[in-house]
Amino acid sequence: MSLKTKDKIVLFWFRRDLRLQDNAGLYYALLSGYPVVPLFIFDRNILDDIEEKKDPRLTFIYDAILKIREELQQKGADILVEYGFPVEIWERLADEYDIAEVYTNTDYEPYATDRDKEVYRILKKKDIVFKTCKDQVIFEKQEILSGQGMPYTVFTPYSRAWKEKLNDFYLKSYPTRKYFRHFYKWHGAALPALKDMGFEKADYEFPSGHIDNALLEDYAKERDFPAKEATSRIGIHLRFGTVSIRKLARQARTHSDTFLNELIWRDFYQQILSNFPHVGKGEAFRKAYDFIKWRYDKRDFQKWCEGRTGYPLVDAGMRQLNAIGFMHNRVRMVTASFLSKHLLIDWRWGEAYFAEKLLDYDLAANNGGWQWAAGSGTDAAPYFRIFNPASQAEKFDPKMEYIKKWVPEFGTADYPEPMVDHKMARERCLKSYKDALDKANQ
Repeated sequence: MSLKTKDKIVLFWFRRDLRLQDNAGLYYALLSGYPVVPLFIFDRNILDDIEEKKDPRLTFIYDAILKIREELQQKGADILVEYGFPVEIWERLADEYDIAEVYTNTDYEPYATDRDKEVYRILKKKDIVFKTCKDQVIFEKQEILSGQGMPYTVFTPYSRAWKEKLNDFYLKSYPTRKYFRHFYKWHGAALPALKDMGFEKADYEFPSGHIDNALLEDYAKERDFPAKEATSRIGIHLRFGTVSIRKLARQARTHSDTFLNELIWRDFYQQILSNFPHVGKGEAFRKAYDFIKWRYDKRDFQKWCEGRTGYPLVDAGMRQLNAIGFMHNRVRMVTASFLSKHLLIDWRWGEAYFAEKLLDYDLAANNGGWQWAAGSGTDAAPYFRIFNPASQAEKFDPKMEYIKKWVPEFGTADYPEPMVDHKMARERCLKSYKDALDKANQ
């Protein structure tokens, strides 16, 4: 059965925060003075665009909802799960229930921002308060500003200011468990099955949401070598909020400044998306770079997608991505640079391909990383830094363990010749970028 009640309730809307512990919006909902009903919406605006019917990300979300539901049921509570278009669902919920307030955690992506404005408008007509809370970042929007009161657009000074502002207050967990008695007591929530939404369960073994301290202590010296299991693989858990950013930042502050820096990059790109929303709508951060004459060559792009470029580190990365929905971060930089600079193919094509394939896909970080690689983003270095895939392979995969794992035919007659000469590609890129910036400055 679905929830049947005439009682005044508070709804807490799960989105990118799929956990009951240390959840900011849930904490404030539980302190509201009203019984709390958790809610999750399988959003058709997102699901209808997914072509892969065994999408592992959807399986991950579904499993997380089941886990939340099981924990709630142990407390005599339950979760309301809906499938459809959020605006239509909220119009119905606002009519169906006596809702005092709605709590949720802020999502900074353009679609989410537009959706929440619509939901706010619907609830306001019914005099229902809609409250959003900071949860998925340590510092959001304009909490870290320059001496001139402006958002930072270069990472190093941002990270310095971020660390100066950080103290124990920002890393404290929200003690939600203390208030679980404030959940509305009911049971029997009907969950739409994956097949009812047109999907199937993906057979995938997800990385654990736990990071060993030993891994963090070796992180700085080991993380750049893709053959080693030396990275956290925590990305999908951060993306969907099955782990708390505050817990991870506390652990990083104790065991690895380098890993803490990675979490700061995440905050940095979220605040870039918040303060410069045009980057989330397909525009270059530095608008002059939209003058670049890209090569929209579908055959070359397909070779890159399939890992058939003739550059083994690039090919290994793309095949890893296609096989398991993950690519080592060092290799992400090399493959992105190769597409946008060696092949001179629009970074937006690569960004969209990563968005389709990466289990830990996050708009802010994906866009930030691609624009950094293409030279159009927030990087302070000039555009003429162009990774040499061969020297990157020599430096970071010297024994070719990573390459041989993913490109077993490397070194045989079956492996293709490089599709482009490095020297020629570098010179072509430099000329194209210079011409574009000269045109932009006219």
